[in-house]
Amino acid sequence: MPTDVRPSRPRAPGTTRAASPSRRVLPLPVWNVLAVALGLGIWAGLARAGVSGLPGPQEVAVRAGELAMDGTLLDDALASLRRVFIGFALGTALAVPVGFLMGWYRTARGLIEPYVQFFRTIPPLAVIPLAILLMGIGETPKVFVIFLAAFLSCVVSTFQGVVSVDKTTINAARVLGAGDAVVFRRVVVPASTPFILVGMRVGLGAAWATLVAAELIAAQEGLGYRMQQAQIYYDLPSIFVGLITIGVLGLIMDRLLLAAEKRLTGWQERR
Repeated sequence: MPTDVRPSRPRAPGTTRAASPSRRVLPLPVWNVLAVALGLGIWAGLARAGVSGLPGPQEVAVRAGELAMDGTLLDDALASLRRVFIGFALGTALAVPVGFLMGWYRTARGLIEPYVQFFRTIPPLAVIPLAILLMGIGETPKVFVIFLAAFLSCVVSTFQGVVSVDKTTINAARVLGAGDAVVFRRVVVPASTPFILVGMRVGLGAAWATLVAAELIAAQEGLGYRMQQAQIYYDLPSIFVGLITIGVLGLIMDRLLLAAEKRLTGWQERR
């Protein structure tokens, strides 16, 4: 039987087919660079306008170079990195098994969850006076409050990941003869990994947010300590150097976690 075939409309000479939307979209790193450039431009404009004595990017860069040349910036950055890394590592190392226990065993959930929810309502900064009285003024209370911030952020995410595993998948594995240990290792852990890594990223942010207050505990070095000293002398460029350094270090650590997430959850569909 005859078919209705419509001839294609000829294109005018010199014209090309319209590019697909995906080809017109700039890569994400390009947008990142544009965002940074725009932010620097706005910052420089506000500084030139004399907004509240705001230092400009060039002034802050000069101060950063001075602190880097005499070794102060490196020493402070390493001290802060050490505290954040230890507190974050300990917090997540404890949060993951505790979250699995809460999600897999109802008895453990009943015993642990009230304490987790109770301490989640208490800001880690409010624990600083108690930490000083019980642990002294050394490194221990500083690491402890960072540990607490990372732990509370990660444990809830891990717990949510375990309880969100599709029960149909678990039942299908059991029908195929898998025991609890195999189901937990081959089904629950992989399905919970995205939640765990998101919780780690949130916990990392909480650890850096707690750092400045933690370094107010009789610290002699660290980015938070240096910013406190700069506040006394109204040294705004040094404060900006500390803020930017914390942001850059936190961004680098977050990108490392994001790379680990992509590698460990390659099976997950992404946009």
